[in-house]
Amino acid sequence: MAHESARKIIIKTPEQIEGIRQSGALAASTLAYLKPLVQPGVTTMFLDKKCKEYVLDHQALPATLHYKSFPSSCCTSVNDVVCHGVPSNKVILREGDILNIDVTTIFNGYFGDTCTMFKVGEISEYSSNMLKIAKTCLDEGVKQCFPGNKLSNIGKSIEKYARAQGCSVVFEFCGHGVGLRFHEEPEVSHNSETHQDAILRPGMIFTVEPMINVGKARTKIDKWDNWTARTIDGKLSAQYEHTILITDDSHELLTGDMEKLVEF
Repeated sequence: MAHESARKIIIKTPEQIEGIRQSGALAASTLAYLKPLVQPGVTTMFLDKKCKEYVLDHQALPATLHYKSFPSSCCTSVNDVVCHGVPSNKVILREGDILNIDVTTIFNGYFGDTCTMFKVGEISEYSSNMLKIAKTCLDEGVKQCFPGNKLSNIGKSIEKYARAQGCSVVFEFCGHGVGLRFHEEPEVSHNSETHQDAILRPGMIFTVEPMINVGKARTKIDKWDNWTARTIDGKLSAQYEHTILITDDSHELLTGDMEKLVEF
């Protein structure tokens, strides 16, 4: 989602960290619940309905619903859709598709944000390789999440790996602080074209969520919903995301259970 406004980076208290940890776990479990429902012939609207039911059943709220007029409880981005795909009865999953589902939960007032890629049936080796590259880009960014490091090194590490694989990194969307609000400071760029000099400190919580394209890095927004962002050349895009806490000596993946869902 688009960044809200410039605010000071919030260092979370132990109580806040625990609340965000619980919300992150719920967001990850929502993706696990949706995984077996991702099948050829299913609409993205059906998945959105099941997402909403699951989150509400767990005494939480889907953060995207009505956020800046976004109409749905999750984002569903298929193939060339980079992010913010709006669920629709007209979007029917087909064998060989790749699908990103992005879920943010509000549990007891705290936000947890994560996304992962799903295979629709059997996918091609080409698509599978794309997923591996995108997941490794996230992993490379996460390696830079430790106290004393520069925030900018996250994006530099991601872009270095992506370019080495012949892929590009979307620069029009970024990661963000999260926890007490949906979008907080800092912005987390996923490429090296950044002037972020913030030093990572214990208690910071933010997302790392690089969007990796097979072709050009640019995107275009569908005019009929003003949300769905696609690759400008129609080529594949993939994305994985974690909510990350900077600890005293390293980091903690507050949406770590998402890792169990990763498959290529």
